Amino acid sequence: MKKLVTLFISLILSAQVMATIKVNGAGATFPYPIYSKWFSEYKKVKPEVQFNYQSIGSGGGIRQLIKQTVDFGASDAPMKEKDKKKAAWPIKHIPTVLGAVSVAYNLPSVKKLKLDGQTLASIFLGKISNWSHPEISKLNPGVTLPKEDILVVRRADGSGTTAIFSDYLSTISKAWKSKVGQGKSLKWPVGIGSKGNEGVTATVKQTTGTIGYIELAYALKNNLKTIALKNQAGEFIQPSVKGVSLSAASLKNKGGKVTTSIVNAPGKGVYPISAFTYILLPIKEETVELKEVKNFLNWALTKGQGMTKELHYAPLPKALAKRMLKEIR
Repeated sequence: MKKLVTLFISLILSAQVMATIKVNGAGATFPYPIYSKWFSEYKKVKPEVQFNYQSIGSGGGIRQLIKQTVDFGASDAPMKEKDKKKAAWPIKHIPTVLGAVSVAYNLPSVKKLKLDGQTLASIFLGKISNWSHPEISKLNPGVTLPKEDILVVRRADGSGTTAIFSDYLSTISKAWKSKVGQGKSLKWPVGIGSKGNEGVTATVKQTTGTIGYIELAYALKNNLKTIALKNQAGEFIQPSVKGVSLSAASLKNKGGKVTTSIVNAPGKGVYPISAFTYILLPIKEETVELKEVKNFLNWALTKGQGMTKELHYAPLPKALAKRMLKEIR
């Protein structure tokens, strides 16, 4: 009898394992904190579906999607036409949340710091290499800045966060646009490279005198100080969910196209380095895995949106979320 019970339990467990649907995705590190939360919560809704998401950077996610080694990709930067042509199927961009690229720094003696876009570009171009430079001092009256070299920390991998950050610098600085430009991978004039938002965060946290760009959730989780950036309205704004949400309003003036840049958007209270992040969905004959990705997106764009603010992302505007749900169907 004992053997029969053991066999019965074994058969049940085997059936449960066989019933598990494994869905593979890869890409952006920018939304990883919220995606990780979503996948965990979604498993409570559909325990038979297991999401395996590799946080390898937007460039890596696009490459894996093109190679057909994943069921979906994820990127903060819309796919370029040359990459779309390499894909076996058309690719649909589904925005999931909005986030902020914060500029973090490590100066123990400086509690608050303000910069405008031109000065920030000059730092990343290597034109301003010391924290006590007159241009930084002028923007921070009354702040005692250390006579210490600036160490720029940037991404070493193909990155959507880099694409957003360089999009902003290209928009704000002619010098940056002509010498470096915008993209997921760049020829950096100065600095040291670290892999992923995780890598840049760790380097800035551990090294005095550093400055680097990371998604806001990483900065807040690691208690890193962030720079207040000057927006179009002339205000110095710290990265926040509210500032990101206000930037999304500019989408109405751009025909509602979801792959349009919203950096340096106009308006009071707007944080200037804000962006959508996307799930890249292949448009092809529906597999079991692709069906589950669509089911997950339906959940993420409804119930999942209520979890965004606690992780320092902004939910999609309701009208946009409804439009995306219709397109997924």
